[in-house]
Amino acid sequence: MSDEALSSLILLRLQGLTQVQALATIRHYGSAVAALTDPHPADPHWNALLHDQSGLHAARECALREIEFCQEHRIEVIPYSSEHYPLRLRQVKDAPIALFYRGTTSLNHTHTISVVGTRRITEYGKQMCSSLIRELNRMLPNALIVSGLAYGVDIHTHRACLSNGLDTVGVLAHGLDRIYPRRHEKEAREMLSHGGLLTEYFTGTVPDKGNFVRRNRIVAGMSAVTLVIESADHGGSLITARLASDLGREVMAVPGRVTDEYSAGCNHLINHKKASLVTSAADILRIMEWESAPVEGEEAQLFPTLTPDQERILDLVPKSEGIKVDQIASQLGMTSTRVSNLLFDLEDFDLVVRLPGNAVRKA
Repeated sequence: MSDEALSSLILLRLQGLTQVQALATIRHYGSAVAALTDPHPADPHWNALLHDQSGLHAARECALREIEFCQEHRIEVIPYSSEHYPLRLRQVKDAPIALFYRGTTSLNHTHTISVVGTRRITEYGKQMCSSLIRELNRMLPNALIVSGLAYGVDIHTHRACLSNGLDTVGVLAHGLDRIYPRRHEKEAREMLSHGGLLTEYFTGTVPDKGNFVRRNRIVAGMSAVTLVIESADHGGSLITARLASDLGREVMAVPGRVTDEYSAGCNHLINHKKASLVTSAADILRIMEWESAPVEGEEAQLFPTLTPDQERILDLVPKSEGIKVDQIASQLGMTSTRVSNLLFDLEDFDLVVRLPGNAVRKA
Protein backbone atom coordinates (compact mmCIF):
# COMPACT_ATOMS: atom_id res chain seq x y z
CA MET A 1 0.00 0.00 0.00
CA SER A 2 1.40 3.40 -0.97
CA ASP A 3 2.46 6.16 1.43
CA GLU A 4 -0.12 8.39 -0.23
CA ALA A 5 -2.92 5.91 0.55
CA LEU A 6 -1.86 5.71 4.21
CA SER A 7 -1.50 9.48 4.48
CA SER A 8 -4.95 10.02 2.94
CA LEU A 9 -6.55 7.71 5.50
CA ILE A 10 -4.71 9.51 8.30
CA LEU A 11 -6.26 12.77 7.14
CA LEU A 12 -9.70 11.16 7.11
CA ARG A 13 -9.27 10.00 10.69
CA LEU A 14 -7.64 13.15 12.06
CA GLN A 15 -9.82 14.71 14.75
CA GLY A 16 -10.55 18.38 14.08
CA LEU A 17 -10.34 18.06 10.28
CA THR A 18 -13.53 17.75 8.25
CA GLN A 19 -13.56 15.93 4.92
CA VAL A 20 -14.04 19.24 3.11
CA GLN A 21 -10.99 20.66 4.90
CA ALA A 22 -9.01 17.49 4.17
CA LEU A 23 -9.81 17.74 0.46
CA ALA A 24 -8.87 21.44 0.42
CA THR A 25 -5.59 20.56 2.14
CA ILE A 26 -4.74 17.90 -0.46
CA ARG A 27 -5.66 20.21 -3.33
CA HIS A 28 -3.43 22.90 -1.81
CA TYR A 29 -0.39 20.67 -1.28
CA GLY A 30 -0.91 18.35 -4.23
CA SER A 31 -0.80 15.21 -2.08
CA ALA A 32 -1.59 13.95 1.40
CA VAL A 33 2.09 13.05 1.96
CA ALA A 34 3.17 16.62 1.22
CA ALA A 35 0.50 17.97 3.57
CA LEU A 36 1.60 15.76 6.47
CA THR A 37 5.31 16.51 5.99
CA ASP A 38 5.14 20.30 5.72
CA PRO A 39 7.59 21.53 8.40
CA HIS A 40 6.19 25.07 8.55
CA PRO A 41 2.46 25.20 7.65
CA ALA A 42 1.21 28.71 6.98
CA ASP A 43 -2.36 27.87 7.99
CA PRO A 44 -2.70 28.15 11.82
CA HIS A 45 -5.35 25.43 12.08
CA TRP A 46 -3.32 22.96 10.02
CA ASN A 47 -0.20 23.89 11.94
CA ALA A 48 -1.93 23.10 15.25
CA LEU A 49 -3.16 19.72 13.99
CA LEU A 50 0.31 18.74 12.77
CA HIS A 51 1.78 19.53 16.18
CA ASP A 52 -0.85 17.48 18.01
CA GLN A 53 1.21 14.29 18.33
CA SER A 54 -1.51 12.45 20.24
CA GLY A 55 -4.09 13.16 17.54
CA LEU A 56 -1.72 12.20 14.73
CA HIS A 57 -0.82 8.94 16.48
CA ALA A 58 -4.47 7.96 16.97
CA ALA A 59 -5.30 8.75 13.33
CA ARG A 60 -2.27 6.79 12.10
CA GLU A 61 -3.18 3.72 14.19
CA CYS A 62 -6.72 3.77 12.80
CA ALA A 63 -5.42 4.16 9.25
CA LEU A 64 -2.96 1.29 9.68
CA ARG A 65 -5.75 -1.02 10.89
CA GLU A 66 -7.78 -0.14 7.80
CA ILE A 67 -4.79 -0.73 5.52
CA GLU A 68 -4.23 -4.13 7.13
CA PHE A 69 -7.86 -5.12 6.54
CA CYS A 70 -7.66 -3.96 2.92
CA GLN A 71 -4.48 -5.94 2.26
CA GLU A 72 -6.03 -9.08 3.75
CA HIS A 73 -9.13 -8.77 1.56
CA ARG A 74 -7.52 -7.55 -1.69
CA ILE A 75 -9.09 -4.11 -1.44
CA GLU A 76 -7.33 -1.25 -3.21
CA VAL A 77 -7.14 2.12 -1.47
CA ILE A 78 -7.25 4.77 -4.18
CA PRO A 79 -6.16 8.22 -2.95
CA TYR A 80 -7.38 11.42 -4.61
CA SER A 81 -4.01 12.05 -6.30
CA SER A 82 -3.73 8.53 -7.77
CA GLU A 83 -3.91 7.95 -11.52
CA HIS A 84 -6.43 5.19 -10.74
CA TYR A 85 -8.84 7.67 -9.12
CA PRO A 86 -11.87 8.38 -11.36
CA LEU A 87 -10.84 11.53 -13.25
CA ARG A 88 -14.39 12.80 -13.65
CA LEU A 89 -14.99 12.46 -9.91
CA ARG A 90 -12.21 14.97 -9.22
CA GLN A 91 -14.53 17.66 -10.61
CA VAL A 92 -16.95 17.16 -7.70
CA LYS A 93 -16.62 19.95 -5.15
CA ASP A 94 -16.62 17.57 -2.18
CA ALA A 95 -15.05 14.55 -3.85
CA PRO A 96 -13.83 11.74 -1.54
CA ILE A 97 -10.12 12.03 -0.74
CA ALA A 98 -9.82 8.24 -0.84
CA LEU A 99 -11.83 5.37 -2.26
CA PHE A 100 -11.90 1.69 -1.33
CA TYR A 101 -12.21 -0.56 -4.35
CA ARG A 102 -12.30 -4.26 -4.99
CA GLY A 103 -12.72 -5.33 -8.57
CA THR A 104 -11.15 -5.97 -11.94
CA THR A 105 -12.11 -3.05 -14.17
CA SER A 106 -10.64 0.42 -14.54
CA LEU A 107 -12.69 3.22 -13.00
CA ASN A 108 -11.69 5.50 -15.88
CA HIS A 109 -13.62 4.07 -18.80
CA THR A 110 -14.35 6.58 -21.55
CA HIS A 111 -17.94 5.37 -21.80
CA THR A 112 -19.11 5.31 -18.18
CA ILE A 113 -22.87 5.39 -17.65
CA SER A 114 -24.65 5.58 -14.31
CA VAL A 115 -28.08 3.97 -14.19
CA VAL A 116 -30.43 4.98 -11.38
CA GLY A 117 -34.11 4.69 -10.54
CA THR A 118 -36.78 3.62 -8.14
CA ARG A 119 -36.46 0.74 -5.70
CA ARG A 120 -40.05 -0.20 -6.58
CA ILE A 121 -39.32 -1.18 -10.14
CA THR A 122 -42.22 -2.25 -12.37
CA GLU A 123 -42.25 -4.88 -15.11
CA TYR A 124 -41.83 -2.05 -17.61
CA GLY A 125 -38.72 -0.88 -15.77
CA LYS A 126 -37.30 -4.40 -15.72
CA GLN A 127 -37.86 -4.73 -19.46
CA MET A 128 -36.14 -1.40 -20.13
CA CYS A 129 -33.15 -2.36 -17.94
CA SER A 130 -32.74 -5.61 -19.84
CA SER A 131 -33.18 -4.20 -23.34
CA LEU A 132 -30.97 -1.13 -22.82
CA ILE A 133 -28.10 -3.14 -21.31
CA ARG A 134 -28.41 -5.83 -24.00
CA GLU A 135 -28.23 -3.16 -26.71
CA LEU A 136 -25.33 -1.38 -24.99
CA ASN A 137 -23.37 -4.62 -24.84
CA ARG A 138 -23.80 -5.00 -28.60
CA MET A 139 -23.16 -1.38 -29.57
CA LEU A 140 -20.71 -0.29 -26.84
CA PRO A 141 -19.12 -3.43 -25.34
CA ASN A 142 -16.38 -1.44 -23.59
CA ALA A 143 -18.89 0.60 -21.56
CA LEU A 144 -18.83 0.63 -17.75
CA ILE A 145 -22.21 0.68 -16.01
CA VAL A 146 -22.39 2.20 -12.52
CA SER A 147 -25.24 1.80 -10.06
CA GLY A 148 -25.83 1.37 -6.33
CA LEU A 149 -26.62 -2.34 -5.67
CA ALA A 150 -29.93 -1.28 -4.08
CA TYR A 151 -33.33 -2.86 -4.68
CA GLY A 152 -35.18 -2.07 -7.88
CA VAL A 153 -33.51 -0.44 -10.87
CA ASP A 154 -30.01 -0.76 -9.36
CA ILE A 155 -29.93 -4.52 -8.91
CA HIS A 156 -31.78 -5.23 -12.16
CA THR A 157 -29.19 -3.13 -13.97
CA HIS A 158 -26.32 -5.04 -12.36
CA ARG A 159 -27.98 -8.38 -13.18
CA ALA A 160 -28.50 -7.37 -16.81
CA CYS A 161 -24.82 -6.42 -17.04
CA LEU A 162 -23.70 -9.72 -15.56
CA SER A 163 -25.97 -11.63 -17.96
CA ASN A 164 -24.73 -9.72 -20.99
CA GLY A 165 -21.03 -9.46 -20.18
CA LEU A 166 -20.79 -5.72 -19.46
CA ASP A 167 -18.57 -4.55 -16.61
CA THR A 168 -20.56 -3.03 -13.77
CA VAL A 169 -19.53 -1.24 -10.55
CA GLY A 170 -21.67 -0.93 -7.45
CA VAL A 171 -21.16 2.20 -5.33
CA LEU A 172 -21.88 1.30 -1.71
CA ALA A 173 -23.10 3.39 1.23
CA HIS A 174 -21.06 1.42 3.78
CA GLY A 175 -17.71 -0.29 4.26
CA LEU A 176 -16.51 -3.26 2.21
CA ASP A 177 -16.71 -5.54 5.24
CA ARG A 178 -20.41 -6.13 4.48
CA ILE A 179 -22.97 -6.23 1.68
CA TYR A 180 -26.29 -4.42 1.97
CA PRO A 181 -28.85 -5.60 1.25
CA ARG A 182 -27.64 -9.11 2.02
CA ARG A 183 -30.06 -10.47 -0.56
CA HIS A 184 -27.72 -9.08 -3.25
CA GLU A 185 -24.60 -10.85 -1.99
CA LYS A 186 -24.57 -13.28 -4.93
CA GLU A 187 -24.54 -10.46 -7.49
CA ALA A 188 -21.94 -8.53 -5.49
CA ARG A 189 -19.58 -11.52 -5.54
CA GLU A 190 -20.02 -11.95 -9.29
CA MET A 191 -19.30 -8.26 -9.82
CA LEU A 192 -15.87 -8.63 -8.19
CA SER A 193 -14.69 -10.36 -11.37
CA HIS A 194 -16.91 -8.45 -13.81
CA GLY A 195 -16.55 -4.88 -12.59
CA GLY A 196 -16.28 -4.25 -8.86
CA LEU A 197 -17.50 -2.67 -5.63
CA LEU A 198 -16.57 0.88 -4.64
CA THR A 199 -17.04 2.95 -1.49
CA GLU A 200 -15.61 5.93 0.37
CA TYR A 201 -16.47 4.43 3.77
CA PHE A 202 -14.17 2.69 6.26
CA THR A 203 -14.94 -0.81 7.47
CA GLY A 204 -17.48 -0.84 10.29
CA THR A 205 -19.53 1.92 8.65
CA VAL A 206 -23.21 0.94 8.64
CA PRO A 207 -25.59 1.81 5.78
CA ASP A 208 -27.24 4.86 7.36
CA LYS A 209 -29.74 6.88 5.32
CA GLY A 210 -27.39 9.85 5.03
CA ASN A 211 -24.68 7.66 3.50
CA PHE A 212 -26.98 6.77 0.60
CA VAL A 213 -27.55 10.45 -0.12
CA ARG A 214 -23.81 11.20 -0.04
CA ARG A 215 -22.88 8.28 -2.27
CA ASN A 216 -25.10 9.76 -5.00
CA ARG A 217 -22.39 12.33 -5.76
CA ILE A 218 -20.01 9.47 -6.57
CA VAL A 219 -22.55 7.75 -8.82
CA ALA A 220 -23.16 11.00 -10.70
CA GLY A 221 -19.58 12.26 -10.50
CA MET A 222 -17.70 9.34 -12.02
CA SER A 223 -19.91 9.04 -15.11
CA ALA A 224 -20.33 10.90 -18.37
CA VAL A 225 -24.04 10.07 -18.40
CA THR A 226 -26.68 9.54 -15.72
CA LEU A 227 -29.67 7.58 -16.99
CA VAL A 228 -32.92 7.46 -14.97
CA ILE A 229 -34.98 4.42 -15.93
CA GLU A 230 -37.93 4.74 -13.54
CA SER A 231 -38.62 7.25 -10.77
CA ALA A 232 -41.52 8.70 -8.86
CA ASP A 233 -41.78 12.48 -8.63
CA HIS A 234 -39.26 12.54 -5.76
CA GLY A 235 -36.45 10.35 -4.48
CA GLY A 236 -32.75 9.60 -4.58
CA SER A 237 -32.53 9.04 -8.32
CA LEU A 238 -33.75 12.58 -9.02
CA ILE A 239 -31.14 13.87 -6.56
CA THR A 240 -28.49 11.99 -8.53
CA ALA A 241 -29.83 13.43 -11.79
CA ARG A 242 -29.66 16.95 -10.36
CA LEU A 243 -26.10 16.40 -9.15
CA ALA A 244 -25.11 15.18 -12.61
CA SER A 245 -26.75 18.20 -14.23
CA ASP A 246 -24.97 20.58 -11.83
CA LEU A 247 -21.67 19.01 -12.93
CA GLY A 248 -22.50 19.65 -16.56
CA ARG A 249 -22.94 15.95 -17.29
CA GLU A 250 -25.55 14.53 -19.63
CA VAL A 251 -28.80 13.44 -17.96
CA MET A 252 -31.15 11.05 -19.76
CA ALA A 253 -34.46 9.49 -18.83
CA VAL A 254 -36.73 6.71 -20.07
CA PRO A 255 -40.29 7.99 -20.60
CA GLY A 256 -43.40 6.20 -19.37
CA ARG A 257 -47.17 6.53 -19.42
CA VAL A 258 -48.44 9.70 -17.78
CA THR A 259 -50.61 7.61 -15.47
CA ASP A 260 -47.69 5.52 -14.13
CA GLU A 261 -46.51 6.63 -10.68
CA TYR A 262 -42.94 5.42 -11.22
CA SER A 263 -42.56 7.21 -14.54
CA ALA A 264 -43.66 10.58 -13.14
CA GLY A 265 -40.11 11.64 -12.26
CA CYS A 266 -38.71 10.67 -15.66
CA ASN A 267 -41.54 12.38 -17.53
CA HIS A 268 -41.01 15.52 -15.44
CA LEU A 269 -37.28 15.59 -16.25
CA ILE A 270 -37.98 15.21 -19.96
CA ASN A 271 -40.91 17.67 -20.01
CA HIS A 272 -38.85 20.38 -18.27
CA LYS A 273 -35.84 19.76 -20.53
CA LYS A 274 -33.73 18.52 -17.63
CA ALA A 275 -33.10 15.19 -19.35
CA SER A 276 -32.89 13.85 -22.88
CA LEU A 277 -35.48 11.26 -23.85
CA VAL A 278 -34.05 7.76 -24.26
CA THR A 279 -35.85 4.67 -25.54
CA SER A 280 -32.84 2.71 -26.80
CA ALA A 281 -29.08 2.44 -26.53
CA ALA A 282 -28.85 4.08 -29.95
CA ASP A 283 -30.29 7.25 -28.39
CA ILE A 284 -27.48 7.29 -25.81
CA LEU A 285 -24.77 6.92 -28.46
CA ARG A 286 -26.37 9.58 -30.68
CA ILE A 287 -26.70 12.15 -27.88
CA MET A 288 -23.15 11.53 -26.63
CA GLU A 289 -21.69 11.31 -30.16
CA TRP A 290 -20.16 7.96 -29.27
CA GLU A 291 -19.14 5.58 -32.04
CA SER A 292 -20.86 2.21 -32.11
CA ALA A 293 -18.66 -0.89 -32.11
CA PRO A 294 -18.07 -2.35 -35.61
CA VAL A 295 -20.50 -5.09 -36.58
CA GLU A 296 -19.09 -8.59 -37.04
CA GLY A 297 -16.94 -8.76 -40.16
CA GLU A 298 -16.52 -4.99 -40.37
CA GLU A 299 -12.94 -3.74 -40.21
CA ALA A 300 -12.01 -1.18 -37.59
CA GLN A 301 -11.10 2.28 -38.90
CA LEU A 302 -7.39 3.03 -38.97
CA PHE A 303 -8.13 6.74 -38.57
CA PRO A 304 -11.18 7.44 -36.36
CA THR A 305 -13.76 9.97 -37.52
CA LEU A 306 -13.69 12.95 -35.17
CA THR A 307 -16.52 15.34 -34.39
CA PRO A 308 -15.97 19.05 -35.16
CA ASP A 309 -15.50 19.80 -31.44
CA GLN A 310 -12.92 17.00 -31.09
CA GLU A 311 -11.02 18.38 -34.08
CA ARG A 312 -11.05 21.90 -32.59
CA ILE A 313 -9.62 20.56 -29.33
CA LEU A 314 -6.98 18.46 -31.08
CA ASP A 315 -5.86 21.52 -33.08
CA LEU A 316 -5.11 23.32 -29.80
CA VAL A 317 -3.23 20.48 -28.11
CA PRO A 318 0.56 20.84 -28.56
CA LYS A 319 2.87 17.96 -29.36
CA SER A 320 5.77 18.58 -26.99
CA GLU A 321 4.30 20.55 -24.10
CA GLY A 322 1.07 20.17 -22.21
CA ILE A 323 -1.95 22.45 -22.17
CA LYS A 324 -4.39 22.61 -19.28
CA VAL A 325 -8.02 21.59 -19.75
CA ASP A 326 -9.20 24.97 -18.42
CA GLN A 327 -7.09 26.76 -21.06
CA ILE A 328 -8.69 24.72 -23.85
CA ALA A 329 -12.15 25.43 -22.46
CA SER A 330 -11.45 29.16 -22.26
CA GLN A 331 -10.07 29.42 -25.80
CA LEU A 332 -12.92 27.41 -27.35
CA GLY A 333 -15.73 28.82 -25.23
CA MET A 334 -16.66 25.39 -23.83
CA THR A 335 -17.11 24.23 -20.26
CA SER A 336 -14.23 22.35 -18.67
CA THR A 337 -16.55 19.37 -18.20
CA ARG A 338 -17.38 19.29 -21.92
CA VAL A 339 -13.69 19.45 -22.83
CA SER A 340 -12.84 16.68 -20.34
CA ASN A 341 -15.49 14.38 -21.80
CA LEU A 342 -14.24 14.96 -25.35
CA LEU A 343 -10.66 14.37 -24.23
CA PHE A 344 -11.67 10.95 -22.91
CA ASP A 345 -12.60 9.99 -26.48
CA LEU A 346 -9.40 11.46 -27.92
CA GLU A 347 -7.41 9.55 -25.30
CA ASP A 348 -9.29 6.38 -26.22
CA PHE A 349 -8.25 6.98 -29.86
CA ASP A 350 -4.61 7.28 -28.65
CA LEU A 351 -4.49 10.86 -29.96
CA VAL A 352 -3.74 12.61 -26.65
CA VAL A 353 -1.89 11.74 -23.45
CA ARG A 354 -2.85 12.87 -19.96
CA LEU A 355 -0.27 14.81 -17.95
CA PRO A 356 -0.12 15.79 -14.27
CA GLY A 357 -1.95 18.97 -13.31
CA ASN A 358 -5.03 18.26 -15.46
CA ALA A 359 -3.12 18.86 -18.69
CA VAL A 360 -2.77 16.99 -22.01
CA ARG A 361 -0.48 16.81 -25.03
CA LYS A 362 -0.65 15.03 -28.36
CA ALA A 363 0.33 11.36 -28.27
